[in-house]
Amino acid sequence: MLGCEGGGVGLRYRLTLATGLVECLCFAGVVFGWASLVFVLKTDGYFTDLCVNLTTGPNSTVETDCSGQDEQFSLVFTVTSFMNNFLTLPNGFIFDRFGTMATRLLGICLYTTGTLMVAFSSSALSMLLLPALSFIAVGGILFLITNIQVGNLFGSHRSTIITLYNGAFDSSSAVFLIIKVMYEGGVSLRSSFLILSVCSVIHLLRTFFLMPNTHIPYPLPEGFTYGVNPGMSNSYNVEEIEKTRETGMTSEGEGPAETDDMPLQSDDGQQSENSGKVASFRSCVQSWFFLWHLVWLSVMQLRHYLFIGTLNPMLNRLADNDSALVSQYTNAFAFTQLFGVLCAPWNGLIMDRHKGKPLAPGETDKEADLRSSSLSLFLTSLQCLLFSICASSPLLPLQYLTFILQVLNRSFLYGGNAAFVSIAFPGVHFGKLYGLVMSLSAVVSLLQYPCFALVKGALGGDPFYVNIALTLLTLLAFIHPINIFYHCRKLTNQREDMAGGAAITLAEAKM
Repeated sequence: MLGCEGGGVGLRYRLTLATGLVECLCFAGVVFGWASLVFVLKTDGYFTDLCVNLTTGPNSTVETDCSGQDEQFSLVFTVTSFMNNFLTLPNGFIFDRFGTMATRLLGICLYTTGTLMVAFSSSALSMLLLPALSFIAVGGILFLITNIQVGNLFGSHRSTIITLYNGAFDSSSAVFLIIKVMYEGGVSLRSSFLILSVCSVIHLLRTFFLMPNTHIPYPLPEGFTYGVNPGMSNSYNVEEIEKTRETGMTSEGEGPAETDDMPLQSDDGQQSENSGKVASFRSCVQSWFFLWHLVWLSVMQLRHYLFIGTLNPMLNRLADNDSALVSQYTNAFAFTQLFGVLCAPWNGLIMDRHKGKPLAPGETDKEADLRSSSLSLFLTSLQCLLFSICASSPLLPLQYLTFILQVLNRSFLYGGNAAFVSIAFPGVHFGKLYGLVMSLSAVVSLLQYPCFALVKGALGGDPFYVNIALTLLTLLAFIHPINIFYHCRKLTNQREDMAGGAAITLAEAKM
């Protein structure tokens, strides 16, 4: 049963789940359909002032060099993807401190401002794209952050729903494909973005009627309600539930950490289950789990961002600037993004596969969740390695396989990231830790722009050596799942040793 209580409450839970899925699928991650939007922007003449005419050959043939335009588009995507992740840290603090409604209202304002700026931009106002796309990206990630907690409504399927929402976030990049197709059918870019702006009314209605003022707690209290409920008072005060979580949550899987000045010693920043307080935020950040998870996310995210940001010039190079062929492959890439929402739940099922099964003697729910997550993290790392190898190939037809591996890996990556943070660390710090790991990984993602400049400059447009370097870098991602596997194995050995010692003591007492 999907965690639903009574008829009315259960219906509200399901409506929250369904509308949240639509919100993530149609709005949250649209900026990652950048390759489709660039095609439209180039047609509309954005940054064409950076194209120059060059005279080459003995016949003085005039060719147009638009590498400056490509570089400017790459800069826009670099800044957008950086802001998308980096501002997740302050957004996480806002979410933890002020709750869902305030966070969503901020996100709606940013998203609407961004879509209106794109709608009223033009080739003469190309620089409006920098703040506009950044606003859309930050507003979209705020939608995702506030929706992730919906998984708390459906206890045994929590990880599956978290990954489903992240998959919908990935699939929303296909919205720009729809805008591209509509553009080719005669619908202007302005009209499409005005429609996105008007849809903010839907976000507002959902904020007031189908989301809590503060947070959805986990574990979920019986009969928990939220939103506007005329003629009926809420059975629980969300603020009081949050206070209880912050001061008294000492469940087996979320025990506290060592003191605030604890060095990098424990794996997850958590102590034995006999302690009396929740792990501090600082101790979670200083744990090995957080460090290796940051490395795991950063190296794979850099690979994906560089691929998305340079897809258009890469396809132009491989297709010998055949615009029809480039459009065909751009559409194929955008179409595969639709399947992110179908791929992501498989990762959640892998992480939830132990739910409902009896725990090993002495094993806590947290240990079982961690043990289950190691396989998911390993498969994600393996997918990224295969994706990077295919992306490094100069064969154009092979890019179809690259697109499939990219959407599969990206849906596993972000869903697994959110699910792991919710599993490995206390829920009271989720917004801050999720924001911090995304912000720090954003700093690493800035390397995509110098990589692009290196390819366009010293490497003469050939990204082969950069691709090889990034492929080798992805091998670092395998350290994280291996570390978790050995951590869980060590805990199992400790339990077995303790059980053996207890049995010997009991036998000696009987003698």
